[in-house]
Amino acid sequence: MKPLALVIEDEIALTTLLRYNLEKEGFRVNEAHDGEEALLRAKEEAPDLILLDWMLPLLSGIEVCRQLRRLPETKDVPIIMLTARGEETDKIRGLDSGADDYMTKPFSPAELVARIRAIMRRSKPETVTEALVFEDINMDLAAYKVYRGDREVHLGPTEFKLLRHLMQNPGRVFSREQLLDSVWGHDVYVEPRTVDVHIRRLRKVLNEGTEQDLIRTVRSAGYALDRAKAA
Repeated sequence: MKPLALVIEDEIALTTLLRYNLEKEGFRVNEAHDGEEALLRAKEEAPDLILLDWMLPLLSGIEVCRQLRRLPETKDVPIIMLTARGEETDKIRGLDSGADDYMTKPFSPAELVARIRAIMRRSKPETVTEALVFEDINMDLAAYKVYRGDREVHLGPTEFKLLRHLMQNPGRVFSREQLLDSVWGHDVYVEPRTVDVHIRRLRKVLNEGTEQDLIRTVRSAGYALDRAKAA
């Protein structure tokens, strides 16, 4: 089962952004929008990671953090505190309350993801996925290698990221715009048709032998990695 992240944040737009990045990293996500709901959610299903806002309705993030550390279900769960309070004294207070890390808003989603990976490697290495498998395609994320059966497939950086994203979400159809956001990033302007070029390159190297094409094109919708293609 995928690891579970509990996002405790009352800003809906930020919650949506956090959910998007966490799901992209292979997490399931639960949400809580105030301090009391957060404690209930944590008791109902113990998370593997907690992202905690400081300024919350009903109970402050500091108090929530203290209570989470007293609960047997969450006393060892990594907590990353997210807050607009950037003074050194605030950071010390947050860490002293039981947080494992502290990020000041606004923050870079890429940096947050890097910190999540680091904290999960230290606290729960078994939840960090080092390999992805789909049919006869094996992707070794640690060694940055891809195999189709016994054959090593040599991919460029963009094709590697594109295949990784598809393998993390098998069967799901992604539009060109969604793939651009996920693989190239929100801050890079690339023509949507560029996705078609990289899909063609990916297909070419994946299907050099007699392998079946597992990348499905959905007309006017996008692309998916799908067993149905091989049927």
